[in-house]
Amino acid sequence: MKLQVIIGKGWDPYWNLSVENYLLEQPVDETVTMYLWHNRRTVVIGRNQNPFAECNVEALVADGGYLSRRMTGGGAVYHDEGNMNFSFVAPHSLYDQLRQFEVMRQAVASYGLSTELSGRNDVLCDGRKFSGNAFHKGRNHGLHHGTVLIGGNVSDMQRYLKTKPSKLQRHGVSSVRSRVVNLSELADVTVQNLMPRMVEAFEAVYGGKAVMVDYDAIMQEDFVKRQHDVYASDEWLYGRWRNFESRCHGSWDWGDADVSLTVDESLGRITSAVIASDSLHPEAVTAAEQLLAGARVDEPPAFDHNGESGTIINDIISLIYK
Repeated sequence: MKLQVIIGKGWDPYWNLSVENYLLEQPVDETVTMYLWHNRRTVVIGRNQNPFAECNVEALVADGGYLSRRMTGGGAVYHDEGNMNFSFVAPHSLYDQLRQFEVMRQAVASYGLSTELSGRNDVLCDGRKFSGNAFHKGRNHGLHHGTVLIGGNVSDMQRYLKTKPSKLQRHGVSSVRSRVVNLSELADVTVQNLMPRMVEAFEAVYGGKAVMVDYDAIMQEDFVKRQHDVYASDEWLYGRWRNFESRCHGSWDWGDADVSLTVDESLGRITSAVIASDSLHPEAVTAAEQLLAGARVDEPPAFDHNGESGTIINDIISLIYK
């Protein structure tokens, strides 16, 4: 097994996510990659989220910020210079979420801080969230990426993010500010001094010496340039969401869903479905959309998905046909 580290140099979210995609498309070998990067004044939404429901887009753009949509599921997060973001990319045989979490947790523990995993994808310190994470299973590799809140501007976070009251109630808090914590409030943590500790923890957890990879060389790859244009495109960011109207809403342990349907009453069929969701399994949400397109309005479509994806699909379809 080989270890490699990439340190991002830019602040543009579209370039940063494009580097992740590049790493996912590499030929399979026995290499685990840790990529550390930063965004400036950015709201990052999940693969299936409605940007207008999650973000004060107008205010963000007016302030020179970015809206960014990642390929993974999960909820909306705010990034600025007070965040450090990390990505682990590994072939499926070496992909291990708990081990990957342990790298970040050991780095934070080096400041004398105790952390715990919580809920679907959060990491807490002193009972409050400082890290949210999301995951993706690619053709050859798995991706685990997350953020570490160190000295972020929580007022800006509250200004740009639209947080549903039901979500705060689910976490037993009254506001975003009371739910999150900057690590700099608890110890002498900065983005600059955490990064080398992440590298040290990466090597300690995996038991090897990491090779530093040239970030500038990756940025010259045609694939990265093409992917940047996709991530920055209006279609990827806003596409089908401008006319989204929720017909029904549901909330479960796996997340929330709002469903918009187009129905041909003369045929008694659903012609299209768009589902906004913070599920960590975006492929299940897409599968539900595909099942609903063409389904009869008086008879739920049959499906044979199992596991958590099957549960998500069943919950969404049951919500519509209840």
